Amino acid sequence: MSSLWDAGLQSERTRLAWVRTTAMLAVTGLGGAGVALRAGAPALTVIPFVPAVFCAVLLLTHTGIRYRRTQEALHGSRPLDDRADALIAWLGTLAAVAGAFAFVLGRFGE
Repeated sequence: MSSLWDAGLQSERTRLAWVRTTAMLAVTGLGGAGVALRAGAPALTVIPFVPAVFCAVLLLTHTGIRYRRTQEALHGSRPLDDRADALIAWLGTLAAVAGAFAFVLGRFGE
């Protein structure tokens, strides 16, 4: 008989994957804003990158809570629900893409 949970490191791997996602989102937001400012783009171009960084900070601060909930769900054989975290990650990604799009349009629209 197989169980949903075993003594492996599923929760730890999931936590590390979320930390990597958060780090890349923060780097994209901060890096994109920095590149836009150094390239002389209008300050308004930086605004779409701000929600990307905010989403990254929110996800990173939520990491411990998510880990605890994952452990409890695995030990209790309950389904996991990470829809809110996935939505925040998607919103941050879309904000970073919007920032890149605004930067490109601003540079080629001159």
